[in-house]
Amino acid sequence: EVRLVESGGGSVQAGRSLTLSCAASGYPFRNFCMGWFRQTPGKEREVVATITPGGGILYYSDSVRGRFSISRDDGSYSVDLQMNNLKPEDSAKYYCATKYYRDECRVDFNYWGQGTQVTVSA
Repeated sequence: EVRLVESGGGSVQAGRSLTLSCAASGYPFRNFCMGWFRQTPGKEREVVATITPGGGILYYSDSVRGRFSISRDDGSYSVDLQMNNLKPEDSAKYYCATKYYRDECRVDFNYWGQGTQVTVSA
């Protein structure tokens, strides 16, 4: 059974940093895409960052590129999202997600964690 557990969320002031972590279990992690998504009430869930198996290809949304960094540790079955220079508009519930890698790691993630809340105050 695929299990994804996020941690590291919290409340910070604008300009500060947070690191989100996702612990994965129950599947062959090394063969799967990993991603971070976020959602605010009343809005669709949006992709934040994704990473291919082995970490060779990274993707960032325009809104976070240059401030956020995604990384994975295939030995410990984990993926992190380092978030720097946080802005109030980064406030959202952040979700870890995974899917089996075929030829891309951008869409159609099908396993999700429960999410962790990030709140950034001005």
